[in-house]
Amino acid sequence: MTLVGATEATAWPGIPVPRTPEPLDPAEANLVDRARDGDRDAAHRLGRLCAERDDRLGARHWWERAARAGNVDSAYNLGLWHRTHGTTEEAIGWFELAAATGDTDAATNLASLLLERRGDTDGARTWFERAAEDGSRHAARRLALLCEDQGDGMGARRWHFRAAVDGDLRSAHDLGFLGYAAGDEAEALHWWEYAARGGHAEAAYHMALLLHAARDEKGAEAFYRLAARADHPGAAFRLGDMALCRGDLPTARACFERAAKTGRPDARRMAGLVCARMDDKAATAHWYGRAAADDPEAAFRFGLLLVAEHNDLKGGRHWFRRAAERGHHGAMVELRTLLPLLGASPEAEECLLDPAAPYWSRPAEPEQAARAELAVAAARRRGDPAAEPADLVEILGTWDLVTGGMVTADLVTGNTVTGDLVAGGLSSADVPSGALPAGNEVGPADTVGWLARASGLHRAAIEHLGLVRATLLRPGTAPWPTPAEVEHVLGTARDLRRRLGLR
Repeated sequence: MTLVGATEATAWPGIPVPRTPEPLDPAEANLVDRARDGDRDAAHRLGRLCAERDDRLGARHWWERAARAGNVDSAYNLGLWHRTHGTTEEAIGWFELAAATGDTDAATNLASLLLERRGDTDGARTWFERAAEDGSRHAARRLALLCEDQGDGMGARRWHFRAAVDGDLRSAHDLGFLGYAAGDEAEALHWWEYAARGGHAEAAYHMALLLHAARDEKGAEAFYRLAARADHPGAAFRLGDMALCRGDLPTARACFERAAKTGRPDARRMAGLVCARMDDKAATAHWYGRAAADDPEAAFRFGLLLVAEHNDLKGGRHWFRRAAERGHHGAMVELRTLLPLLGASPEAEECLLDPAAPYWSRPAEPEQAARAELAVAAARRRGDPAAEPADLVEILGTWDLVTGGMVTADLVTGNTVTGDLVAGGLSSADVPSGALPAGNEVGPADTVGWLARASGLHRAAIEHLGLVRATLLRPGTAPWPTPAEVEHVLGTARDLRRRLGLR
């Protein structure tokens, strides 16, 4: 907060300076005489001079004299003073005195104190509204966030809009998320573009994700680049992925390495993958080694590298075990093959005796990865708990995997998609008699029924999996899944794949 009347050289409430005042110059002596005679402006200026000398008691004394004589700026400064050095009640009293005259900064500070220290949401909302109506952009944003907390969606949109058009890019970004969560992607694109072009890197990134999810790769790449200019790690990673899909290995490597330096384990692994394709063995080992501790796929590939390039069987065993402990199937296979060469038995490895939940190692479709990341960002925006994007990608990928071999109507759109049963790892002989209606057209309910009969899982569990998938792909149809719900649905997805013989 800004101390009213303070200069840039103000020492309070910053670094203390010696308390011994210099002798009063004639101008200051004149201020003292005028203040003692009741001049409120002179008293206010004396309070400012005391604050600059870090004479807190002197500042309080003169501001109180000025405020009681009607100086609004002194009342505001006293609110700041008591918020830091006094009591909440006194701070509220002085802010209230200043706010009653129409001071928007005082009203905003008063509302913040009522909300944060008293939990008085009604009082806070009243003062935020008064300040926002008088043109305070900061109050409008705080009011919008308060409306969100109270479940007032219309109020949140109204006040975020007021703040956004007044130049608050954070509120424009928030309006994009409110639109996306409600299923209005046009609104999300509008506000994210507005914020992105104003320099908001997160908005540029989320704009790019939504365009990517809509298969507009050219538009997505433009906004990824905009976000990457602000060193957004996710943007650099996505640009690397797009370059890799085009076969541009040097660009992919540069992007992944840039993202990896921010600490993303998946970027380290992808940097290693690109370096392997470029036959740069030293760089491959470097990036796989840095990612291996946190990334099962990187641990698996690092183990393969150690065995193949250095004949380091013990090192291979270590990293295969680390990956197997996270459910990596390929690592389990390699570990079983390697153990006899080291004179050990599979019974020596607990991860083989009691396997972990299977690790989803299939590459994520760009559209699925984008939807998953947007869902997580939408849930976490206001501090709510959310699942990990990788878990949501596994849910989306599992549904596509188990239904990719059937002619099925999409649970969200109702559009019929034609596929080959064998493509999903299932043959027509696996389909229970009478599962597919005449004409081989399967509606949503028949898809769930077929999966229930083929797997033996309860129909309700499969329906739940499909509904969570629908929410991720078409927001606005239901609230975002909670972490507990995602964990439950993940269990269903893994069990379904296991029963159908798929990984």
